Amino acid sequence: MFNSVYQLKKKSRVIASGWSFSPRSLIETFKTKNSASLDMASPISGPNGDTSSHIPSRDSFVENSKQAALPTPPESDKGDDDCNDLDNIPLPPPSVNPTKVLDIDVGTPDAHVPRDPRLIRLTGVHPFNVEAPLSALFDSGFLTPPELFYVRNHGAVPEVQDYEMLDWSITVEGLVANPLTLTLRQIIEEFEQVTLPVTLVCAGNRRKEQNQIRKSQGFSWGAAGVSTSLFTGPLLASVIAAARPRRNARYLCMEGADELPNGNYGTSIRLSQVYDPNRGIMLAHKMNGELLRPDHGRPLRVVVPSMIGGRSVKWLKRIILTEGPSENWYHIYDNRVLPTMVTPEMAKKNKDWWTDERYAIYDLSVNSAIAYPAHEEKLSLETTKEEYNLKGYAYAGAGRRITRVEISLDKGRSWILSSVEYPEDLYRSVPEDATLFGGRLDVGSRDACLCWCFWSLNIPVAALSAADDIVVRAMDDSMNTQPRDTYWSVLGMMHNSWFRVAIRKEGGHLKFEHPTQPALQKGGWMERVKNEGGDLLGPNWGEKVMGQDSTTDAVVKAPKIRDVVKMTNDSVKKTIEIEELRSHDNATEPWFIVEGEVYDGKPFLEEHPGGATSIISAAGQDATDEFVGIHSESAKAMMPKYHIGTLSPAARKALLEQAASKKEPSETFLDPRAWCQATLIQKKVVSWDTRIFTFELDNPTQTLGLPVGQHLLIRIQDEKTGEVITRPYTPISNNSEKGVVHLLVKVYFDTPTTPGGKMTTAMDRLQMGHTASFKGPVGKLVYHGQGVVSLLDNRINVTSFLMICGGSGITPIFQVLRAVLSDPRDSTTCVVLNGNRTEEDILCREDLDSFAATYPEKCNIVHTLTKPPERWQGETGRIGWDLIKRYYPQGGEGRKPLALICGPEPLEKSVKELLTAAGWGESDMVFF
Repeated sequence: MFNSVYQLKKKSRVIASGWSFSPRSLIETFKTKNSASLDMASPISGPNGDTSSHIPSRDSFVENSKQAALPTPPESDKGDDDCNDLDNIPLPPPSVNPTKVLDIDVGTPDAHVPRDPRLIRLTGVHPFNVEAPLSALFDSGFLTPPELFYVRNHGAVPEVQDYEMLDWSITVEGLVANPLTLTLRQIIEEFEQVTLPVTLVCAGNRRKEQNQIRKSQGFSWGAAGVSTSLFTGPLLASVIAAARPRRNARYLCMEGADELPNGNYGTSIRLSQVYDPNRGIMLAHKMNGELLRPDHGRPLRVVVPSMIGGRSVKWLKRIILTEGPSENWYHIYDNRVLPTMVTPEMAKKNKDWWTDERYAIYDLSVNSAIAYPAHEEKLSLETTKEEYNLKGYAYAGAGRRITRVEISLDKGRSWILSSVEYPEDLYRSVPEDATLFGGRLDVGSRDACLCWCFWSLNIPVAALSAADDIVVRAMDDSMNTQPRDTYWSVLGMMHNSWFRVAIRKEGGHLKFEHPTQPALQKGGWMERVKNEGGDLLGPNWGEKVMGQDSTTDAVVKAPKIRDVVKMTNDSVKKTIEIEELRSHDNATEPWFIVEGEVYDGKPFLEEHPGGATSIISAAGQDATDEFVGIHSESAKAMMPKYHIGTLSPAARKALLEQAASKKEPSETFLDPRAWCQATLIQKKVVSWDTRIFTFELDNPTQTLGLPVGQHLLIRIQDEKTGEVITRPYTPISNNSEKGVVHLLVKVYFDTPTTPGGKMTTAMDRLQMGHTASFKGPVGKLVYHGQGVVSLLDNRINVTSFLMICGGSGITPIFQVLRAVLSDPRDSTTCVVLNGNRTEEDILCREDLDSFAATYPEKCNIVHTLTKPPERWQGETGRIGWDLIKRYYPQGGEGRKPLALICGPEPLEKSVKELLTAAGWGESDMVFF
């Protein structure tokens, strides 16, 4: 079954053979790699200048190792006739290293992190907590590509540049005789490197099933909160030994660099577990042979096999040896299974529940899931196949081995033994001195199982047709097995009841239903049963009993929900009408609605885990589905103090009708509180990747109604995927133009290594005559002309603008620039610093150059390219202080110009730092 995944072809055997690289050679390769000048938008170059991040085949796997900072092997080591003992070890599957920051991450603290768009977001936009689609994860095989590896982040991802990595330092302190400060350079150079296959699992894996029964304090993981990689670095025991722990040291506490509302993330494990050679606890700086990616702990993390993922601290900064367990807030209030009778209210009132170490969780519980049949997969009853191949995964904790996986087609009355394959065992037969990715392949020296395994079973199609469901359970070598029913707890951790797939007969085929779908995704038999009123904890999982008369009530009804969290404040009697609600549809005082009640979002702007973006996006909107689906009972219990009123029946009706109703004809098209539809009537191709889209407004006499300096929101439905997408844009049309709006859009197409932009590719697919929805104006700046600017509620006068932009960020800059230059009475001067990669990337160039030639006394247009052609006579390189200082206008009486900035997040961040250092204040800079 897995031979196609694991078989190494002769050409690539050399990768897994005994290439033995010294720590010194690894360091030198780091130096070579990081001394190169790297383009901001380009993938990191390997030591031979290779920038490919897509690994098209296993024969070219050597290219992946270049990106992992591995040196070229010596000629004497390149023979491939002595590598037969390593032919069958699993190597990572083809991988794509994302290079583009997704639109959804722009404007969040993670705007520096490229990500794979296939990942399913579990906590909204930010922080980033995701899993892959279960089928994609399983199809990847034993080793998971880093871009599909699940992510559990509590906050923003620390940003670490390439040149900073080797100097990243950690401390080893506390009960040690020799406190240490170690850089990554020393960790690579001074300690033996090992490579281990390790499966990491989030303690919340499969939590959506618990949340269907009763909402816990955790968000809704599906069954793909599990992933496996080859990790490389030193064993943690060797690093700790260098610090000479004192006799009374019992725990190893760890802290990461991620700064969170309650301090840095931290936790602890027992020191004796670190010393246990079977445990394989390590520090890691590589994952599947390449440097750690940002979401996975770049540049250094702890990897604790067989324990919950929450013990494997990312972005490691501190190790503290102590007598007792960690007192870190996240160690105490996370990763625990409280007794099932403890309610959220009890846990909130009594801290003792959280500080009792009996309820802290470390080792994983035995667990399994069915990958195939997939959710909503259909099997024709007319198929010529006599059997169907069921398959899935299983894992255990504490290094224990899965010894059996059993399948039942009769609700657990009888069981069938499946076959189980252990890809991890293939590493145990390699030569003792074999190295992989610069580390000794240290698997054969331990008998612990640190990874998941795969089970499969051929079942007659006739047997599936006769069954109502498929259930699976696994058992480990200590006879620990999965329970039939859920053990509910406040945090919703360690869910491991039987995994059940329902079978429904529809016409001439069987349709399979998994228990749930992750996050807010709809579907699954648990949701269906719950909606039908069935008891998910009942004897038949709430399903109708077979053989009962269809006219009888054969569904076991669910009991009333216990301890419903009250989110309203009884003392609040205010009724809120639609006009008052709409006055708070803004970024400064946002109100939002949950189940008809109105809440003040302003207190959340600084503290909300999802950041201000999550609150502002819900301003003036009904956020019931997202709020109820994501937030825990504890979060809901906090809501009464933010409750400010109840939406009137008329206001509720107005909200429902708002989207469907058509705005009355008016002089202007846009409405800041309602979506208005416009029809696509023209698409002009400017270049291979740039278009001008022209939309027709309601009537030919209307103007758009967009003040200079503001932008609008566009919402379209992708005609290929059906997904509804919303993004902000600034049109290039003049506000006096009637009947139409023109949008200049750079289309980000799919590449072999990177998925394209969702919105831009969806717009490019939009057919003539189809519609898009518009809403606005939006933004904090309005340019009234002749140097008069409104910034939110403040009206100021300016004598000059410093306009800094990159790529499609030119469009809001263009609007203000055109307004200044088109008014002969406007004496405001403008300098435009426009950064792009290539000459072809310069948007609106013809107009910009015309402006510069026509109004030389009022504007200076400066283009700079990071990849200029030989004939290029303009500026080169990124926009830095030298360029700004050379061109920015000196305001009257020493006053600085107002800076208008729009471009990629790294550009905006860099410019902000430069201008702040030069004396610009917050009110002197506007970011579109």
